[in-house]
Amino acid sequence: MRVRNPRTRADLQGSCVKKIEAIIKPFKLDEVKEALHDVGVSGITVTEAKGFGRQKGHTELYRGAEYVVDFLPKVKLEIVVADALAERVVEAIAAAAQTGRNGDGKIFVTSVESALRIRTGERNDDAL
Repeated sequence: MRVRNPRTRADLQGSCVKKIEAIIKPFKLDEVKEALHDVGVSGITVTEAKGFGRQKGHTELYRGAEYVVDFLPKVKLEIVVADALAERVVEAIAAAAQTGRNGDGKIFVTSVESALRIRTGERNDDAL
């Protein structure tokens, strides 16, 4: 039985692509977008999200009734960049999104095995 090294295939194709997912506070989106533009990011995907972590939500008063808001509004950013640019992108997001309070968010970096631009058929770094 032959065991394949999962990195070998990607390395042979020249795939040096990272996907960066960031969960941030909505009011920080414009600052983060500008910071990403400054480091050379040409495109991002933004999704409205709700969630909680250590922040755990809060209670609000509405028409005299108190209720718990478990899920707080967040924004999820997805950026796919060349491996060489990934660390600069993470640093830019972290600096622009930080308020110093609970709920500033998280950043996740994963390797992308393959990327394809549908219109042209370009792959991996060329597809970005």
